[in-house]
Amino acid sequence: MSTMLKLSNITKTFNPGTVTEKKAIRGIDLELEDGDFVTIIGGNGAGKSTLLNIIAGVHYTDTGSIELDGKNLTGKPEHYRAQFLGRVFQDPMMGTAANMEIEENLAMAMRRGKKRGLAWYIKNEEKELYREKLALLDLGLENRMNAKVGLLSGGQRQALTLLMATLQKPKLLLLDEHTAALDPKTAKKVLELTEELVKKDNLTTFMVTHNMKDAIRYGNRLIMMMDGRIVYDVRGDEKKNLKVEDLLEKFNASGVVSDKLLG
Repeated sequence: MSTMLKLSNITKTFNPGTVTEKKAIRGIDLELEDGDFVTIIGGNGAGKSTLLNIIAGVHYTDTGSIELDGKNLTGKPEHYRAQFLGRVFQDPMMGTAANMEIEENLAMAMRRGKKRGLAWYIKNEEKELYREKLALLDLGLENRMNAKVGLLSGGQRQALTLLMATLQKPKLLLLDEHTAALDPKTAKKVLELTEELVKKDNLTTFMVTHNMKDAIRYGNRLIMMMDGRIVYDVRGDEKKNLKVEDLLEKFNASGVVSDKLLG
């Protein structure tokens, strides 16, 4: 297997030298192989979302390097990295343009990283492709392609964002607690959809979650973070055989268990 993502000695401190100084990431070394689906779990302030934001270029590292598919992304701006990454945020409002139609949102995702003129002309065969992709969501959105995205429910919007994030087969898919704002039934649907899309295109995926059951159930590898460090990294059969109690034990040892992790 080839290495898709390589993080070497990543550190990040917010507000250094002040009373609010926070060492968010402390010397992380990590490699993801092509096709790895990694779930990341940890208490609040463990550094999970910060790590995703560092990969995406929202924050720059203090030290260390980031390589994606052999390309050095260290110090590269967020908009440059966006052509290689798919992202879905916790807030369903963040990944879509509310005042644009469903098909326009998909066209925007399709044209990401490409030079484009001012015209938003969407050809018929393109519309056909979007209709097919939307039908996979099983939410009836393929019959509402001209509806404004702002009219959709949170779950429908998150499913659409997921489709947009994977439309161009990104080198890396970043999911930052992307089901946390949804009700349990919708969250389950979006997670199943996530697994389907990831498997279909063998996407290398990083999924931050607060939910231990989801962290165990999805993906081929699980990472636990604590205080800006990776404290546990398990994969394959060992991960499959994990129980929530095993993870709880690891959290208990650190004294950071919160009720939120038990969902």
